[in-house]
Formats: sequence, C-alpha cells, structure tokens
Amino acid sequence: MIIGYHMSTTKGFEKTVKHAIKYSANTFQFFPRNPRGAKARAIDYEDAKMFKDIVKEKNFGPVIAHGAYTMNLCSDKEDIRNLAKVLIKDDLDRLKVYGIDRYVFHPGSHVKQGADKGLNFIVDALNEILVDEEDIKIGLETMSGKGTEIGRNLDEIKYIIDNVHYKNLGVCLDTCHLYSSGYDIVNNLEEFVSELDEKIGLDKVYAIHINDSMKEFSSNKDRHAKIGEGTIGLDAIARFINHPAFINIPMSLETPNDDEGYMKEIITLKNWKE
Repeated sequence: MIIGYHMSTTKGFEKTVKHAIKYSANTFQFFPRNPRGAKARAIDYEDAKMFKDIVKEKNFGPVIAHGAYTMNLCSDKEDIRNLAKVLIKDDLDRLKVYGIDRYVFHPGSHVKQGADKGLNFIVDALNEILVDEEDIKIGLETMSGKGTEIGRNLDEIKYIIDNVHYKNLGVCLDTCHLYSSGYDIVNNLEEFVSELDEKIGLDKVYAIHINDSMKEFSSNKDRHAKIGEGTIGLDAIARFINHPAFINIPMSLETPNDDEGYMKEIITLKNWKE
C-alpha cells in the first residue's frame, strides 16, 4: 500500500521524505505553490538532487503534487483562465526538476456558463498547454458537485480525457467527493469500479485522496472527516483502498488531522482486516 498525507514542503523535499517516513508514510502530497494564490518558492536544485537520492534509497512511493485551488480553466473570466494555464505549465516544469510524476488538480467551475461550455474551455486549455508527450501523469480530481463544479461525475471526467491529446491524462479519485456526488462506494463498490473501468479505464487512475465525509450520501457537500468518524466509515474506506484495482495507486489522506493523527490513520488502514 502506498499511503501518506498532505504535507508542507517548507522543510525542503529531502527532509519532508524523512518526516513522512517517521509517521509511517511512504508517499506524500504537497502544493507546488501557495494553494490560495499564485506565488511559488524558487527551485532548490541541491534539494532536488537529495530528494531524488533519498526517494530511491528508501524505495519511497510516487509523490503527488496538487494544483492550487485558485486555478480555474473554465472561469467566465479570460484572465483567470489564462492564469490557470500559466500556473499548470509552471507546476509541471517544477515537477520535472524533482522527478515527480503525479499531478492532480480540480477541473474548475463553469460559473453558470453551463457544463458544456466549461468542459470545452478545459479541453481547449489542456490541448494548448500540454503539447509534449511527458512522463507526468495528470489526474483530474473527482468533485462533490457543489455549485458549478466540473468533475461531479465520471462522464464529465471522461469527456475531458477523451478530447485532450495528452496521453497521460487520467483521474484522481477522492472518496469523500465520490460519496457526496452520488457514487455509493459504501454499498455498491463493485458497481462503481465497473463503471470507472468502462468509462475511464482503471489504468487511468493515477492518485487517490482518502477522506471520510461529514455529510450524508449524495449531499454534494465537500466536507472531509477523519477516517471512521463520518458517513462513509472505516470499513468502507478500507475496502475501497484495498480493492485490487486501487491497491498499488499512491494515496493521500486529506483528513482534518495533525501528524500524530495521520500516523494513527495510516497504521489503522494498513492493519485493517475484513
């Protein structure tokens, strides 16, 4: 199982790996820049070298980079769409320096323009900026469906993937978002896996966010809960991440926790027996 949690890299990437291992993780997720803005720190090339060395030495799993929340490829404002394109391109350039090959981001919100227009804005933007055949696997995150979010169902994710030329575009599954958007992963997990395989392809699942949900099934609310303290529950989440389709996918906890709490969740999930 490749499992970790969202961490700050203010310590530097090499130290972050050591910190993750201390808390029983073998991957982590991070923001390449301010998640609520656009600024990013200067690249530390010496840290990048040490990071790649320790990842190899410790047999560390794939690390996940998460795009800033401010990015919106389907905004009704052209300047916001253009900024999102700049930030994604810059993020991918940074990841290449560190040898990180997983990048996930929220598809965006169409801001009452309609889902069709929003989807086509995203497709056009990604076809513009993803011009090289890179090794970075890019995952569109499944969303809870609040407001005018794109990515509230697999059909919207499928439309983007099918119409973007970049060969390594796939999906990042979020357990809270899936459950809140109406996928009953508690009672009908196999049905969901079959639909995912049919519409997206299991080989296109590049990352998983592990979260319980504060809100009820199909609420379209994005409220994460600690594992076992929400409406999904420990057993359903453990069955999900231990499913043969997902067991080798890098997973990141985004629960409302501190380091000790994350360690307890990681150990609990690793030791879970049905």
